[in-house]
Amino acid sequence: MLLKAVLLFLAINLSSSYDIAFNYSSFHGENLSLNGDAEVIPSGALQLTNNSIQVIGHAFYPKLLQFKNSSTGSAFSFSAAFVFAITLPIVFPGAGLAFVISPSTRFEEANSTQYLGLFNLTGSGDPENQVFAVEFDTVENIDLRDIDGNHVGIDLNSVRSNVSASAAYYLTEDHKTTKHNLSLKSEDPIQVWIEYDGMEKLLNITLSPIEIAGRTGRPLISSRVDLSPILQEFMYVGFSASTGVVASCHYLLGWSFAINGRAQDLDLSVLPSYPRSKSSNKGLSMVSKIGISLSFIIFVIAAISVIVYLVRRRTDKEIVEDWELEYGPHRFSYKEITMATKAFQDEELIGFGGFGKVYRGVMPDSGLQVAVKRVAHESEQRVREFLAEISSIGNLRHRNLVPLLGWCKRKTELIIVYEYMPRGSLDKYLFGDDGPPLSWRQRCKILKGVATALLYLHEQWEQVVIHRDVKASNVLLDTDMNARLGDFGLAKLYERGSNLQTTRVVGTFGYLAPELSRTGKATTESDVFSYGAVLLEVACGRRPIERQGSPKAVLVDWVWECFKEGRLLDVADPRLEGCFEIEEMTMVLRLGLWCSHPVPTARPSMRQVCQILDGDVPFPEISASEMVVPEKEDNHYLPSETSSHDHHPISSSAGTEFRLSGGR
Repeated sequence: MLLKAVLLFLAINLSSSYDIAFNYSSFHGENLSLNGDAEVIPSGALQLTNNSIQVIGHAFYPKLLQFKNSSTGSAFSFSAAFVFAITLPIVFPGAGLAFVISPSTRFEEANSTQYLGLFNLTGSGDPENQVFAVEFDTVENIDLRDIDGNHVGIDLNSVRSNVSASAAYYLTEDHKTTKHNLSLKSEDPIQVWIEYDGMEKLLNITLSPIEIAGRTGRPLISSRVDLSPILQEFMYVGFSASTGVVASCHYLLGWSFAINGRAQDLDLSVLPSYPRSKSSNKGLSMVSKIGISLSFIIFVIAAISVIVYLVRRRTDKEIVEDWELEYGPHRFSYKEITMATKAFQDEELIGFGGFGKVYRGVMPDSGLQVAVKRVAHESEQRVREFLAEISSIGNLRHRNLVPLLGWCKRKTELIIVYEYMPRGSLDKYLFGDDGPPLSWRQRCKILKGVATALLYLHEQWEQVVIHRDVKASNVLLDTDMNARLGDFGLAKLYERGSNLQTTRVVGTFGYLAPELSRTGKATTESDVFSYGAVLLEVACGRRPIERQGSPKAVLVDWVWECFKEGRLLDVADPRLEGCFEIEEMTMVLRLGLWCSHPVPTARPSMRQVCQILDGDVPFPEISASEMVVPEKEDNHYLPSETSSHDHHPISSSAGTEFRLSGGR
């Protein structure tokens, strides 16, 4: 035991005493890892980028260095001192450069411009990057929240700086410290010291013009940051630079570095020279310089305008697919949709439908109010689901279905336009406290409307449509409080006589038929089960699933228990205050239980449901004992108690009786 302790002590102390240092006053003959446009020019200076646009240059110390204590996982202290210069072929700079500690010397998917040759649009900000950088940025980028076009920033896995400050240095004279601005793009050499204290978790960044020797000034940035989660145990250290639509030359004149020690001061007198663009312009008059600059500005603006025009023209071009010719209804232009929704402003957002946000809009020509569903398009699966939706309801016409007015497709952005339902959804009236509760007459009218809509989908159209997401929030109400069944984002179209079973379990918890969690196959019977849940929540004023721990947590189970005990009317919505027809309430509740039968084939069809609701046929006399399913038959449809979908365990009484909710 004592030996292990001694060995551990030695390992920790050996690891913490790790140190390495190097010093480059010239880069001639040095074995650096260079890629991109980086090269050592004849004077011995390291040129990271040349006078070209959209280029990247990397230069790294060729060996992996240990940056963390292998025993404790804490980042070591380190220190860097270097001198750089940025020259401009014209008066505008391009991007910038960065001091970098990285697990790799190559950044295959990195972009130039504001990403400094380190990241790209999707990779910037990824915690798996494990990249630490100090950026010297000469272009202000609003998307990255840059403070200006002349700043220094601390970057952790991203080019959006955690801490940044405008480039400057501090000078102390006669016990008085003053701050002086420093231009990164002055073409003059700039000294930098980056010092990290691993014990204090303190990072100091100091800048100074070349004329001021030493690092005696106050740091420009002094920030507490723990680099232990960012750094790996072994990493590379070096520099990265990039240009954008404008060229710049980024030079490194000297560089010293140390781990667990202080970087050696550079001998400024022996640093290599570098070409300055200013020297070639001395013979030009001020008028000539201004003329060249203005000409370049006009050229850049014209080029950007042409690029934007071409991109927009290509993006806005709408390609008509073959399936659009096969299925109606009207196709809207993207311009019409953006005008109707005020370019999808947040104040027009009215909800979230199947797979997308829903906006209110007014069509510019007709003044018709519409609901516009903007379908998310991250995957091909969503595109296929959109096509299923169009296929399902493009030609459906029924007074109790939300009318589909048209669609729009812009590349992979998919948009559906419905008639706007001003009263909103049914669940708002059942469970909200904003207004008076629905009367019993209104509830019966709504239930009949939803039933006739499902009957039309199941039996009366030329093809069978399974809705698969029947629920109160998908029942919308028009001005006259008529029910309109909407949101066919999960609908599936079938030819008559084909297999009426699907293989993807989708829907909303609380409305899913128990057999779905076992078979994964949606049928017209599973739609009937969902409609049964709507019947019960409309009559009871309760959601299908309430909070856990309540004896009424599962609505269908609670109604079933009250039915067996002969007190069925106890479940009626108390907000009705008894203002309902007892026979109708009893019929609706019993019909809800029948539709919620665990065995699919024992449920009524939607035709039978409509006949009972309309009073065309009496409700069949089904007793509680007749509603019980034998255990051997019930197990064929219900999932096992160990199923991951079985949130409410199946309970039994006397060995034969099971709860109606099954695996919902």
